[in-house]
Amino acid sequence: MEFRPKSESRKPLAMFSQSSLTDIVLLLLIFFLLTSSFVTNFGIKVEVPQSDSTAEPDPTYVNVTITADGDYYVGSDRVSRAEVANAIRREQMAKPNATLVIRSDKNAKVDDAVHVMNIGKVLEMGILVATEPAGARN
Repeated sequence: MEFRPKSESRKPLAMFSQSSLTDIVLLLLIFFLLTSSFVTNFGIKVEVPQSDSTAEPDPTYVNVTITADGDYYVGSDRVSRAEVANAIRREQMAKPNATLVIRSDKNAKVDDAVHVMNIGKVLEMGILVATEPAGARN
């Protein structure tokens, strides 16, 4: 059923409204920005032990990672066992009243973790050992 007169031709729409598309893109952008801030990525793969309690991330932490191979990382910088104390001291000077967080692989030597704990004690820092919440791994 045609309701237009035969003399009137059909013309395509000259304008396309992109306002709904813009709204969707803006909502997706907000969603991804918010969810990406919840992800903590340390960059060094270690399998930490499990625990029933957790500590909230804090920018005043000095992170020391010990891998299963005995490699030390202060922040994201790899250091030797002899240089760990100086690297932690530099981080502490940049972050006064910082807490030392030790992320030691569960297969790392206990002696390596104790070495870092002794450094934290000498520097009079609070010491935390990073663990995963119980049941986090399958």
